[in-house]
Formats: sequence, structure tokens, C-alpha cells
Amino acid sequence: MNKFHQYIILGITLVSCAQNKDTEIKTPENINYKTELVVSDLTNPWGMAFLPDNSILITEKSGELIHFKNGEKTIINNTPTIYNRGQGGLLDIALHPDYSENGWIYLSYASEMGEGSGGNTAILRAKLQGNSLVENQLLYKAEPNSTRGQHFGSRIEFDNQNYLYFSVGDRGNRDVNPQDITRDGGKIYRLNDDGSIPTDNPFYEDPTAKKAIFSYGHRNPQGMIKHPQTGEIWTHEHGPQGGDEINIIKKGANYGWPVISYGINYDGSSFTDITEKEGMEQPLYYWVPSIAPCGMDFVTSDKYPDWKGDLLVGSLKFQYLERLILENNEVVQRIKLFDGIGRLRNVKQAPDGYIYVAVENEGLYRIVPE
Repeated sequence: MNKFHQYIILGITLVSCAQNKDTEIKTPENINYKTELVVSDLTNPWGMAFLPDNSILITEKSGELIHFKNGEKTIINNTPTIYNRGQGGLLDIALHPDYSENGWIYLSYASEMGEGSGGNTAILRAKLQGNSLVENQLLYKAEPNSTRGQHFGSRIEFDNQNYLYFSVGDRGNRDVNPQDITRDGGKIYRLNDDGSIPTDNPFYEDPTAKKAIFSYGHRNPQGMIKHPQTGEIWTHEHGPQGGDEINIIKKGANYGWPVISYGINYDGSSFTDITEKEGMEQPLYYWVPSIAPCGMDFVTSDKYPDWKGDLLVGSLKFQYLERLILENNEVVQRIKLFDGIGRLRNVKQAPDGYIYVAVENEGLYRIVPE
């Protein structure tokens, strides 16, 4: 199937012929909710985690870890040394599912440690004591380093068994990293919560493989969330020009990048003529044109009864929040929310049920009823 047969034009929106039902995005006249700015004056708020006392830990890509409590921002000390280049820096943050008992906080970031010049994605855990991180433990460091500034991936999520999943993008080396399980990059990884590697990981017995790999053939996953009912790990990742994807992560599966794709090069040329191949997973959904997705969460809160069960995804490129209505793991409708809010870097539902969105050069907004 060539690119001409994959797409049709509907107005100004390019939509895949392969999609079921109408997936052209719609803008409702009234959504019954508004945003209120909770944390202001942030530059690139990449990750956020909500502590039991309702305070918030926020990562700034530049390297600052901010604790927002009672309306005040405090900079946390003893954070890891950051390789701040391009898309790299201090990235995601997550609490251990048993945080109230063990106090572990997990960070992903670009680091210069290890082989080669430049940086690559690292995972660290630590505890918060006063205004400092303590007991810092490096759990994983992708290698080799690269001076390229793109595709660090870097979302973190836990599953129902407390396994730690994280993403590392292809680091801009699409023809080498994603399809090679002996190399880091273009992968989803799974660790035990202490950084050890589960012995039932799919490539654990392969003496040449990176044993932490759980799936491969990814480009740059910047969204990751556990499905609230099934416990499956869902991701989304950036395509090139077109071909952003939503995927359900399966053990040992190959998601095809760059052998198959629904995207093209940024200059309009094609790098592959196929969109499917035996042994490679098809996405649950893909966007054409790209929306540049970042951050994702499922709505489970009673505060948004008309959104319950839907998937929320931030758009960096078009600066809105996208609500995807799902039926049987199929996207049946797309709704544009808060159009023009800014480059939306992350979206998370807090333990109190409110949804927060992080917007570059603005801050953290909370979505509340009108």
C-alpha cells in the first residue's frame, strides 16, 4: 500500500482511510469546564507527581525539581546532574505505588554518564527529605551517549505488579537503534522497582540483548499510562511528519519503526513504502497530520462524568488538549479542548480527581467545572 492510498483529504484535516468511523477532530461549543492557573511562571514543566499531602513535585526540563506546596515553590536540592540539550533534560517523575510506605520517587533525565560524548536517558530513584533528595540510586542508563538533541523518550509508569516501565526514544538514529535489541534506544523497558531486571523479561535469556527491553521498534514515546481496568501499559509516540501513534504495549513485541510507518520525512519524501508487515504491531490509532502528542491519562474521576473512560492527550504542535472517545479499544471520536492554551506538555489526573495540564511558558492548569 503506498502513501497515496493510505490518506484522504477531509476539509483541511488529513485522516487515514483505515480508521473506523469519523476521526476528524471536532470543537464543541460548550464543554462545561474551564481551566484555572494553579502554578505560574514555569518554562517547560515536563513531569508532575502528586504527593499525599496534595502538594506537587514538578520537573523543569532545565534541571530544576520544584515542590509546590501551599502556594509556594521550593527548589529541591541534590537532584541529578542533567544533560540539557534539545529535547533532553530533567524529564518525567513518578511516585512508587506504595509511596506512603516506602517514599521512593522515580526520575527520568538525560545524563552524560557512561560511554561516549553527549547524553542519553537515565532512570534514578530517591527519597524526599525536607528540601533535598536523599538515597539517590541510579537504576538504568541508556548507552551510548550521543550529542544529538532529539528523542530521549522518557515517560515512566508502574503496572499493577509494581514493575517499572520507561521509554527511551531512538535518539535520532532510526536506522540503527529501534530494531536492534542489542542496543538501547527506541524501546520500552521494564525493571523491578529496585532497578533489577525481571527474569521473565522477553529477552532476558538472550546473551547479546539489553535484558531490560520489554518492547522495541519505537520512535519517541512521550506518553505512557496504565489502563485503569485492564492494567495494560498504553503509550503514544511521535511520528515524523504524520504517523504519531497510540500503542498497547505487549511483551517482546516489535512496533515497526522505521520499517513501517504512517508518516513521511519532514521534507515530504518517503522513507518506507509499507505501513504493515508480518511480525510488527499495528497502532491502536495514529494521527495524520502529527499533533506532536505529549502526556496522556485516562479519565476515571467523577468530577468529569461526561469524560469518564476517555483518553486525554496533549498536543504540542497545535496547542490544545485532545479528548479521545473509545469503544472497544477503538477511537470513535476526537474532541478538541482548550484550543490555543499553549504547547501542552503533560496531562495527569490527580488523586483528588482533578485533571491538571502542564503548558510550556505558562505553568500548571487545573480543569474545573464551569
